[in-house]
Amino acid sequence: MIHVALVLGTRPEAIKLAPLILALRADPRRFRTTVVLSGQHADLVAPILGFFDIRADVDINLMQPNQSLASLTSRAVTELHRVLGELQPDWVVVQGDTTTAMACALAAFYLKIKVAHLEAGLRTNRIDSPFPEEINRRFISQIAALHWAPTAASARALRREAMPLPHARIVVTGNTVIDALLLGVARLRTAPVPDADRDRIAAFLAADKRHRFVLVTGHRRENFGEPLRQICRTLARLAAADPRALFLYPVHPNPNVRTTVEEMLGRVPNIVLTAPKNYPEFLQLLDLSHVIVTDSGGVQEEAPALGKVVLVTRDTTERPEGLKTGLVKLVGHQPTRLLPAVRSALAASRRARRALKPTFPYGDGAAAARCVKSLLAFKS
Repeated sequence: MIHVALVLGTRPEAIKLAPLILALRADPRRFRTTVVLSGQHADLVAPILGFFDIRADVDINLMQPNQSLASLTSRAVTELHRVLGELQPDWVVVQGDTTTAMACALAAFYLKIKVAHLEAGLRTNRIDSPFPEEINRRFISQIAALHWAPTAASARALRREAMPLPHARIVVTGNTVIDALLLGVARLRTAPVPDADRDRIAAFLAADKRHRFVLVTGHRRENFGEPLRQICRTLARLAAADPRALFLYPVHPNPNVRTTVEEMLGRVPNIVLTAPKNYPEFLQLLDLSHVIVTDSGGVQEEAPALGKVVLVTRDTTERPEGLKTGLVKLVGHQPTRLLPAVRSALAASRRARRALKPTFPYGDGAAAARCVKSLLAFKS
């Protein structure tokens, strides 16, 4: 039996690891599965795990108010080294590029436990964008024995880099975010979840065929401060100029985001600020939206599969496959690019006779199964 410990703490990690956890737990004869929570986004993670009927086995709380990256990293390495030392799994699975994922990989390395990296090989080739995620994922790549690359492009990026472990393997799996999306949508079609914001938007759209819904999210550290203020000014201008558009912004709980957004957008009539949505609620909003303004990597992956236009408030992306579909566009945070991009997308939506066709640049919904297969096949 192979003992696999999966460590997660953020909303994107929970979404993308959920299909893999389900796949591993579906085979208890060959896998023992331990889910470890870091406590990074505890309130956002719990509803996702609940939606997929997943219970965590270990829960640690690494977070402290306004802690620095250095403090988080040191606490994470120390605590995860302790937990993994007690568990002694055969594999530790980390996802993506969070500081916790990087620290977990380092703790596993110190304990000589093999690391599998889900969503490996994403690169912007700029160490400051996104910060600190680009360095985090590059560091994990130096430690991982098994690299689950979501696309052929991410696999090529890994092959261009020196892989220090001679037995390391790169496997193109697709992205488990599509597994989660398809699982989630199937569940919601048979059993929708109640949400007052969703009902409000549905009524707004039904009132006039020219009405449009813009979904906004933002949480990236690189946009804290003046970039976020510029985004908020632009959204306020757009909303004031287009009363037939309703903007809904589930505001991230980080004070660097919440304080700015509430101060600058809290009194704009057709901008609705709401608490963060749990995963099924957010999927329902994605499905209703016409335009999405976001800095989220996960949304860049999910939205094309629903045929949605995504305007990314960043200057770089480690997900170029979405750009090639034409549905995802890099617009940055400056008004000179963001303002016309949103206006153009809304105008195009009003002219269109039918919804845009979904595209699937990030996978077919079978990524978790490929991950499981590669674990069984791995030979060190």
